[in-house]
Amino acid sequence: MTTGDAGEGSGDGFRFRSIALPALLPSLLFGIGEGAVIPIIPAVAVGLGADLAGAGLIAAMIVVGQLAGDIPSGALVARIGEKRSMIASAVLSVAAMTVALFAASAALFGVTIFALGLAAAVFALARQAFMTTFVPIRIRARALSTLGGSFRAGWFIGPFLGAGVIALTGTASAAFVVHIVCALAVIVVLLVIRDPTAGEPRPDTGALLVAAETHGLFRTIWQNRGALVRIGSGASVVGALRASRMAILPLWAVSIGLPEETTAVVIGIGAAADFALFYTSGQIMDRFGRLWSVVPSMVGMGLALIVLSITHDLPGAVGWFVAIAILMGVANGVGSGIIMTLSADLAPRANPAPFLGAFRFTVDAGAALAPVAVSAIVVVASLSLATGIMGAIGLLGAGILIRNVPRYLPHRPR
Repeated sequence: MTTGDAGEGSGDGFRFRSIALPALLPSLLFGIGEGAVIPIIPAVAVGLGADLAGAGLIAAMIVVGQLAGDIPSGALVARIGEKRSMIASAVLSVAAMTVALFAASAALFGVTIFALGLAAAVFALARQAFMTTFVPIRIRARALSTLGGSFRAGWFIGPFLGAGVIALTGTASAAFVVHIVCALAVIVVLLVIRDPTAGEPRPDTGALLVAAETHGLFRTIWQNRGALVRIGSGASVVGALRASRMAILPLWAVSIGLPEETTAVVIGIGAAADFALFYTSGQIMDRFGRLWSVVPSMVGMGLALIVLSITHDLPGAVGWFVAIAILMGVANGVGSGIIMTLSADLAPRANPAPFLGAFRFTVDAGAALAPVAVSAIVVVASLSLATGIMGAIGLLGAGILIRNVPRYLPHRPR
């Protein structure tokens, strides 16, 4: 089978193993690296002199970096190609984590986390472009679901590797070495394997698709303001809850005095529950409808945050933390893929790329704003109040989608 056949979906000989090395393995490795780092960011920040609010702000830099990288990453991937973009993002992440390993100030450490977010944005978009180029249309949804699953598997494995390295070395910053090794492995894999997208250029490549997503972004947002205000705002709450989960849980662990390796293990267990449900979520959406996935997910995470907010000073605070971390992993797993699915449902078939870019930017804006808001609330009040407010916002977001999804997506799936 030729590359062209694979890209156009006309050949019957396509095999998932043909994308295992060029797309799935690098995604798994990059996810492991991120999974090892994120749970210990607040602890490292506190060790460098940041207070709890400052540690939350530094943890937020990864999603702020992702938001900042959404626009230029499309142009970069279109200019240098999917494979080179993934290599470039891996190189950037290696540089960022090497500096983080030796950072002597919280401010410099925050810059490295922002750079990691930029690298993650480029890597994610390049992966999407690669799959769009190479995978036949007839199985593209399954391939993208598998791609998402490989990343979630990395987030499941990474915290445990990070915890092991921390236990062996006695220092939380040693987890950055896990990311450096994983990113170097990504570079090696991408350099030594054959690029299946190489060859004669085609007009519908994934690189051109992601470039189209970022062209005229703000004009597209204005043109589709009705759907983006009503459904996009609800989806942005999904992004905010997910980002808050990854910011609040490590901060909460620091505030109740959990060791870094214990924090990583607990968050890893939650990620395991999340990973286990990524395919089930798709089945729920296809069989029962989008709301049956997203509403339980948002209500579950919202209620979990509200309950967590009142447990800080209880005698069993650690037990409550472990239970809530697992519950939030389950709730997030039930909603796996909902943002991509809603955006694909709403996008015009004739020219979907600009709307997809606008929808993703809207969601990422919510994801970037939420951890910053948590830090601000911690400054003026407490982490418990910030956690409870984010939980209430999650319930509000569920209400927004319950009201508006039937209006814009009235047809039930078959």
